[in-house]
Amino acid sequence: MNTTLRHWKEAATLILAAGHRLGPGSLPSRTPLTAAPGPGAPLTAAPGAPPGSIDGRSHLPHKSFYDYDVLLLKRSSKSRFMPNAYVFPGGMVDASDFSSEWLDIFKSFSNSPNFGLRRVKQPPETRPPMFATDRLKLGSPIPGEVAFRICALRETFEESGVLLVVSKLEEKSLLKNIDGRCDSDKVLHNKASELNSSEVTKWRALVNENPSNFIRMCRELEVLPNIWALHEWSNWLTPTGRRGARFDTVFFICCLQEIPLTLQDEKEIVHFKWSTPSEVLQSYQAQEFWIAPPQFYELSRMCRLPLLNDLHKFSSQRATEGLEQWLPVVFTKDGAFISLLPGDKSYPLDTSEEAQVDTCTESDLESPQDAPALHRSVIVDPYTINVQITIPPKYNHLLPVLEEAAPLDSKKTDYSTADDNIRWTNLHMVLRKHWYVAWSSSHTQIKTRREGRGEKGKQISQPTHVLTHTIYF
Repeated sequence: MNTTLRHWKEAATLILAAGHRLGPGSLPSRTPLTAAPGPGAPLTAAPGAPPGSIDGRSHLPHKSFYDYDVLLLKRSSKSRFMPNAYVFPGGMVDASDFSSEWLDIFKSFSNSPNFGLRRVKQPPETRPPMFATDRLKLGSPIPGEVAFRICALRETFEESGVLLVVSKLEEKSLLKNIDGRCDSDKVLHNKASELNSSEVTKWRALVNENPSNFIRMCRELEVLPNIWALHEWSNWLTPTGRRGARFDTVFFICCLQEIPLTLQDEKEIVHFKWSTPSEVLQSYQAQEFWIAPPQFYELSRMCRLPLLNDLHKFSSQRATEGLEQWLPVVFTKDGAFISLLPGDKSYPLDTSEEAQVDTCTESDLESPQDAPALHRSVIVDPYTINVQITIPPKYNHLLPVLEEAAPLDSKKTDYSTADDNIRWTNLHMVLRKHWYVAWSSSHTQIKTRREGRGEKGKQISQPTHVLTHTIYF
């Protein structure tokens, strides 16, 4: 655990996808898919839409095309961060996730780099700080790649009751697989289904009471957290602001063959939902519930892979390419928030300083091949996020599915109910308290704060142009 960080907290999130229709050749139920394609296998996103494709326009697949659902949890209205929002399971890292006691739990893997996790090809100097940080210098023998997976698994268990573990009886086959693997993993059985409900309930309460009890649970039940079933997916960082928490969050993804028993904790989490990515996005647009921009973006990526096996194969192989940390840079225009992401032509080279922000016109988006480099989200209202992207994603990742939506005048504009006010407040809270933004009628003015010192950056002005919202989900 990195206690030297002043302005943000490290966290881990798990995107959990589980099959809801099992065919004749399906694997045993509740089995994490951890196999990856061989080294020569191509990285394909979906027929006609490779990961590097410039033309990202497509349509959300109908729910009948999916053979899996994704787990979303509704946060309590009393939560200090993102009340009432639907989120992926996850939370802040705890000191126990980096505890040296894990060395005894994983002692069979002590001679394997990173406890047998697949090697990431990304050069160390370009790895996100969460993984590039030398944890030994911070007093922990547990690598970040391992500890953040433990955090994601622990938080998932606390919030949803889903326990992803490997029995120690499987250690020999697992070790043999890791020693001779290099290019492929063996399917591992999730032993959560073998624990009776009273045992799960007991340990869940203990872990909620004290995260270090997760270590004790693994020791007494003779199980290992299934870190090998989790694959790196993305890394989102909220910039420093004048108030509020800031998170450096790694998103992992895990594929299960069948939806496991799921129970909200009735504390932080008051409801859970298993739905296809398309269903979640459509329900969000229909204003049935609210999700945050990172969840929106990641679910839109997953829409390119409606089959569980394709999602698993892609995510497990792509994870070896590495990640890019995404620090959104946000300003306002005509009442909308515009969030610049890395690769956009206006994204600042130094995010601790000021940003020259150019807006785009309709002609910029008419011909993707000739358009400027765009990678941005336009947040019109709590239920309308429009993505503009004309660049290929880094590290062989997926483009989000982009789809034309209904005209804006058909959208609800009177946010008068209590829930709507909460969601609109959520959006402003997330964007405004993490970014120091000022707006004038004739200029876009961005003020930033330098990391570590909290000093005001220089104010810059850029004439505004008409920004058109031509691409919708």
